[in-house]
This record gives sequence, C-alpha cells and structure tokens, in this order.
Amino acid sequence: MAAISQSLSKRKARRAPQKPSKLQPSSSLWVRVKKAKYLYLLLLIPVVYVFIFNYVPMYGVIMAFKRFTPSLGIMGSEWIGLYNFQRFFSSPQCLNILWNTIRISLYSMIASFPFPIILALGINYCRWSPLKRSVQSITFMPYFLSAVLLVGLMSQLLSVRNGVVNHFLSAIGVTPIDFMGNPRAFDHIYVWSGIWQGTGYSAIIYISALAGIDPTYHEAAMIDGASIWQRIWRIDLVLIRPTIVLLLILGVGSILNIGFEKIYLMQNSLNMSTSSVISTYVYSVSLKASRPDYSFGTAIGLFQNLVGVTLTLLINGISNKISGEGLF
Repeated sequence: MAAISQSLSKRKARRAPQKPSKLQPSSSLWVRVKKAKYLYLLLLIPVVYVFIFNYVPMYGVIMAFKRFTPSLGIMGSEWIGLYNFQRFFSSPQCLNILWNTIRISLYSMIASFPFPIILALGINYCRWSPLKRSVQSITFMPYFLSAVLLVGLMSQLLSVRNGVVNHFLSAIGVTPIDFMGNPRAFDHIYVWSGIWQGTGYSAIIYISALAGIDPTYHEAAMIDGASIWQRIWRIDLVLIRPTIVLLLILGVGSILNIGFEKIYLMQNSLNMSTSSVISTYVYSVSLKASRPDYSFGTAIGLFQNLVGVTLTLLINGISNKISGEGLF
C-alpha cells in the first residue's frame, strides 16, 4: 500500500501545474519587449517624430521672453519678460487680426461640421457597391490637392477676365465680379473651398465609427418597423456621438491655429482687411520683414497655443458635465 500511495503522489505531482516563479526570465520586461520587438519598432517611429518636432522645439519658447539676437543665441539674448506680449496686444492690428482669425475659424468649423457626417451616413446606407466606392473615391481625391494647386484652380475659375463663373454671369447680363479681390467674399471662398476639399477625408473617421456599430441594433429596429431616418437618429447618431464630441473638442481647441498656406496664397492688397490672420501676421513680422523679429513671432505663437489648450480643457470639462463624454 505504501508503494501504491507513493506512486499516486508522484503522478499527482507530475500532473499539478507549476506556478511560474516571479524570478523567471519570461516575466521580465526585457523578454516581453523582445517578444513584441517589431511592434515596438513600429511604435518607435511616431515617438521619435513627436519628440523631435514637438518637444525639442519647446526650448525655443524662451525666445518669447527675450530680445533674441542670433549672434548671442537664445540664452545669451537680453531678457525682456512680457514685453513682446504687451507689444502685440497694444498694436493697432491686434483686434482686427484676432477677429479675422476667430471669425474664419468659427465659420469654417460650423459650416463644415455636418457634411462629413451626412456623407458617411449616405455611403454607409448605400447598397450598390460600385456607386459606394465611386462616391468615396471622388470625394476623397480633392484632399490630395496642394494649397498652391487649389488656390490656382480657384483663381482660374473666379478670374474677372477668363473665369468660368464670370463668363456665366456675363451671359445672363450680370456685371463680372472680382471674387478674389472682394473682402466680403474672402470668407465664403476660403470656407466652401475647404469643405469641398476636406469633406471626403473627414468622412473616413465617421465611416469607421459607423462600421463598428453592431448590426443587431438595426435588425431589431427593422423588425419593430423603424424607418431609415429613425434608425439614423436613434442608432447611428447616438452610437457615433463620442466621435462627434471628440472631433468637436479638437476643432474648438484649434480655433486660433488656422492654416497658413491657403490664406497666404489667397491674400492680396484688396482683401487684406479680412484675410490677415495670426499665422500670416506672424510670418510677416518674423520672417518676411527686412529685420525679422523672431521673439515677437514666438510670443504670438505661444499665445495661440495657450488659448488652444485653455479652450480644449474648457470644452472638454463642459462636455463631460453635460454628456459624460470627452477627451479625458
């Protein structure tokens, strides 16, 4: 009996799973990194990019508080505190530049907000695959046009002498209009050309969000007799609401960081009163001027970023309180 009990105990010991020791090398961080080395290599590329282009340049923010002299360097230049900020806010152009930037940015955000959602819903409910792929490709292609090509195309279409639009107006008895030189038309041309160019690209995010919706929701709604519009309102828009809120928060946070290239290319002496924004003003005083003032341009850029961070945190807090959804 003793021999039988010993053999049984040995068999149980063999069958019993062994608990991994905390000192085993398989549980160490280095071994786990080595197992997923290719994933970490892929992660290394964006990390290095963000570090080089977003964190290393933060050293130059010190120039906003100095009278920068290239021969002395950043640390050797004279410290002047908040003088550059006071200079910007006391300049006669300050209010006009801020108003132009906020007006164009808000107009662009509000006008362009529903179009990607509408396009994504239309593509999602389209059942004919050739039409679905064609619409998505056609609306996505304008995003790849450069700012130079887009503004050149608009200038040709809206030209007073040779533009297609003015030829049509002349044919119906209307006097040709200088659209590109009209200050009141600048906002509309800038915003709606941006909507035409970016709607297809922005819709990709909403298409991905709609693709992640469980189809059983729609099946149950159709069994209950819900129409397409009811399914869109009660299911699709409700379930993609976190994505909508996220993009809205990011849009409000970048309200002062309006693009530079397109506005600068559209500017001329006739529409300068409505087209001069912070980004073009910074370029004119810090790089284009005969005596570049890098400290002044850095101070204005720092002001832009501080306003953006403040608005992002504010809108995120309001969104969390109202809907319980936000960035964090």
